[in-house]
Amino acid sequence: MKISNETKIGALTCISIVLLILGFNFLKGKSFTGKNEHFYAVFDNIQGLANSNPITINGKQVGTVTATDGGRDMRRIVVTMTLNQTLDIPDNSVVTIVPSILGTTSMDIKLGNNSALYKNGDTILTKATMGTIDEAFQKIDPVLIEVKKAVGSLDSVLRNVNGLLDDNAKEAIKGTMLNLNKTTANLAISSASLQNMLDPQTGAVGKTMNNLSSVTGTLAKNNDQIEQTLTNVNKTTANLANLDLQKTLTTLNGTIDQLKTQLSSESGTAGKFLNNASLYNNLNATANKINLLLDDIRVHPKRYVSISVFGKKDKSEPLAVPLPDTVNAPYTH
Repeated sequence: MKISNETKIGALTCISIVLLILGFNFLKGKSFTGKNEHFYAVFDNIQGLANSNPITINGKQVGTVTATDGGRDMRRIVVTMTLNQTLDIPDNSVVTIVPSILGTTSMDIKLGNNSALYKNGDTILTKATMGTIDEAFQKIDPVLIEVKKAVGSLDSVLRNVNGLLDDNAKEAIKGTMLNLNKTTANLAISSASLQNMLDPQTGAVGKTMNNLSSVTGTLAKNNDQIEQTLTNVNKTTANLANLDLQKTLTTLNGTIDQLKTQLSSESGTAGKFLNNASLYNNLNATANKINLLLDDIRVHPKRYVSISVFGKKDKSEPLAVPLPDTVNAPYTH
């Protein structure tokens, strides 16, 4: 069966019209599945809100605006919101209009925390918001008023000060400002010097920190030796602490007392040596005899040693008393 060109054109035209209607409804927010839910909100000012503007919850688009109706008096505008999915919206939720200077005005639903939910066709509570520009000017305007007042007050103060100051006071203020300039210049120089000191490469502080780092590095390398030294010191101090020094001192004192007793007593050998005069006299006599013998050998050596084969032995009388000694102390008798 052959299809005519007129039939083909008619079929394509019908298909195009259907697609156009479906696309228009889609742009308006209507769902093809028929699961749309409709809610309403009433505003005094919709701030440029129009059909097909998005409706968001927590930043996600969940529907679009499908109608705005203000009646004949336009005092209360009813906005029809079409959601393209079934959502649980608590009955204390609030819807607001979010204006935008550069973008598209949208509606935002702030979810509440009640367990009861809005039903399809209910009117959601609204909260009025100002436009972005109006809100900005409302915040800026009080600031501008306060700034204007402050400028006026400052101008009055400056006039009063200018009237009170004479020429001498003005010159003094000028000198003070010059001194302040010099002070700031000195501060700049001091700041530069401080910067040089703090320089990590050439500054004194940087070098000090490098030396400190070197010392700490050396200590870290010798940590084992230091710990061993401290261990030895601890052992030594522990050994000294364990010594019974009091007992040793007591014993030493007893020994000294015994030595004193023995030295002061004439019954012992040491006491007799120190306290008995006969030992001194005997030693003195022995020394005199030795001196006499030495002098006799020096004066008459042939009597004791023959140094000549043909010589004769010295038969003179031996010395009876030692010869006088002019260098050392004289002999005792």
